[in-house]
Amino acid sequence: MHSKMWKRIGVATMAAGLALTLGACGNSSSSSANKDVKISILQGKVEANKEFKEIAAQYHKAHPNVTISVTSIGGGTEYNPVLKTRISSGNAPTIFSLAGPADVETFKAHEADLSGMKAVKQALPGTLDTVKTNGKTVGLPFNLEGYGFVYNKQVFAKAGIDPKSLTTYEKLDAAVQKINGMKDELGLDGVFALPGKETWTLSDHLANLYIGQDFDFSAKKLYNSKTMPFKANAEMKQMIDLQSKYSAQPVLQMDYSTQVNKLFSQGKVAMIQQGSWIAPTVKQIDSDFLQNDVGMIPIPVKGYEGKMPVGVPNYWAVNNKSTAAEQKAAKDFLNWLYTSKAGKKAVVNKLQFVPAYKGYGDVKMADPLSQATNDYKQDNKTFGWVFNAYTGTSWDPDTFQPNLAKYLSGKQSWSTTVKNATDGWKEQQANK
Repeated sequence: MHSKMWKRIGVATMAAGLALTLGACGNSSSSSANKDVKISILQGKVEANKEFKEIAAQYHKAHPNVTISVTSIGGGTEYNPVLKTRISSGNAPTIFSLAGPADVETFKAHEADLSGMKAVKQALPGTLDTVKTNGKTVGLPFNLEGYGFVYNKQVFAKAGIDPKSLTTYEKLDAAVQKINGMKDELGLDGVFALPGKETWTLSDHLANLYIGQDFDFSAKKLYNSKTMPFKANAEMKQMIDLQSKYSAQPVLQMDYSTQVNKLFSQGKVAMIQQGSWIAPTVKQIDSDFLQNDVGMIPIPVKGYEGKMPVGVPNYWAVNNKSTAAEQKAAKDFLNWLYTSKAGKKAVVNKLQFVPAYKGYGDVKMADPLSQATNDYKQDNKTFGWVFNAYTGTSWDPDTFQPNLAKYLSGKQSWSTTVKNATDGWKEQQANK
């Protein structure tokens, strides 16, 4: 059904495009608009590779003079080293992605100014803060993602607990004790599934809730800060300890796939700390379970009760070293993707993205996790992400994550973990 509609819209767009070309004056810029142009996209959401390729083909159908090639990096391969290699070998993509302030700094020599774009004007408030530099906007948000505790509705119903009532640590703790006491009759291996092998779930997503408070949840403020107060660290310890103690075991050997595919999607745990991005994975395993039995609530944080951390995981950048025609084609494509009728359809239904742009009205999201993210954003019950201030630095993988792993395995005290993390930040910032 969708493809027919897209075809119709595509033909209409093509006709409109032809009319514009025929009606244009014979100056050099309009006559070059019809020349064949090839643009390349290098992106890091490997799970959306197929969909991006389909969208590129769809765009080419409606704009026959533009050919788009898509390369997706992921599955254990780091994105930035590949991008750096492509740039240094003279094979830089036309469109690439930036994850946060560190990337904006690293790739600044290649970032085109996107300030005049229609999509920039449509971006939701706050979504461009990270990519504004020297009065220019150099990135466009991919989408919005939210995270919290993704829970199994059936388990909560059987345990007689309303998940939306778990607004404080104390209420969460009481619910966890109750579910834990009913583990056998609920058929659970644990209340949680904490993936101890994936240290980023703690260093990025969980830590954001506590480190971010000192910086008004602004990644830019943290990125430029010489120190990291980490005043709410005791609350983070509480939340790690709760998840670890009541998790399916063994925590230290558990990876993302065991957490999401084997335990949560098979109904073996009540809830997991994860985000809207797991929806496509859960859908592949059991789409009925995803649509009917899955919900998401915020992780309770003192002073931010009932608010969900919602942020932009990635930004599109356009390579200013590409030809003028390639840069124009890249901007036109991105404008089309986020602001045209056909593009918006692809964003919500194909990519299953929560849009970071105005003009989507009452669009129904593709799954309950995207819907929850969108609802909290629309209701203004969100705070931002600061972890992308450090994911592009060596501090996260080399200092913070190994220290959290030591704490989780019982080999190091929490006070040492916090001291090593904050000292490491100070040292990194002093050497920047």
